[in-house]
Amino acid sequence: MSVATVDRVINKRHPVREDTARRVVTAAEAIGYYATGLLRQRLNEAPPPRTLGFLLQKRGDDFYQALAADLTAATHGSTAIRGRPIVEFMDELVPSIIARRLREVGARADALAVVAVDHPHVNAALEELQDRGIAVFTLLSDLTTPARAGYLGIDSRKAGRTAGWTIARIARKPGKIGILLGSHRYLGQQLAEISFRTYLREHAPEFQPLEPIVNLDDQRIAYEATVDLLASNADLVGIYAAGGGMAGMIRALRDEHAGDRIVAVCNELIPDTRAALIDGVIDLVIATPTRPLAARTVELMAAALADPAGRTMRQVVLPAELYISENL
Repeated sequence: MSVATVDRVINKRHPVREDTARRVVTAAEAIGYYATGLLRQRLNEAPPPRTLGFLLQKRGDDFYQALAADLTAATHGSTAIRGRPIVEFMDELVPSIIARRLREVGARADALAVVAVDHPHVNAALEELQDRGIAVFTLLSDLTTPARAGYLGIDSRKAGRTAGWTIARIARKPGKIGILLGSHRYLGQQLAEISFRTYLREHAPEFQPLEPIVNLDDQRIAYEATVDLLASNADLVGIYAAGGGMAGMIRALRDEHAGDRIVAVCNELIPDTRAALIDGVIDLVIATPTRPLAARTVELMAAALADPAGRTMRQVVLPAELYISENL
């Protein structure tokens, strides 16, 4: 082993795998190292090994790749457990398939975190996992089943109202506003849409929010929906993408040269949205702080594993990060 690895074990600088630490201690005992007793005591006091499962969406999505990396790093960096992450992606977002994937990952993990639509199939899978003693946390969008161990994400109500405030303040004149959703079954998106409408109803009734278009978080559908919104509504002044499909919306705004007359708000700072902000194609990004989200998720999962009998529903609402072209 490297000197750095031995140094981590002897001086307790960073966590290492249990089998690696045992090899160092055995070698120390063999050469009569004076602090062998302390090393053995540390080894016996090491946090328990735990496998944390993370079931995310859309493998090819930059946002979920960033979230996966942060969840992996948070698991490896936990001092409460010796964590081993299992990160899997779902490209098919059919509720029955999500439920099956939950059961599959649940068979290999001590605790789970999932991004999913609210549906009876999904909720039934969570209830089965709870009966087996496996804590399941929801990320980004909550579920209605009481079987979940907790929820972590941004405040969707504030996100929707922030989008409404932005479009009402920046738009040059009143007009229609398009709304894009991934699915109404994402409770976070549903709440964001309701709050967006509520803000406009209270503070900017001269604007007319249109019926939402469901794009299934598909870039192609989002592109076509945006092109259709622009073609069908001469008085369109804004678009709020409360769910995924941001890259499709951005590509449509570029192709139609609509960035200078449409106030656009969407989620998550990824390469496409960053470039669109810089180019003036979109105006505001409401982003999830993935690193703090990952850290808190692993913290709650480890706590649930340490005290199964004391588990209670925990909700962690993190402040969203707001990005415009001038603060990148």
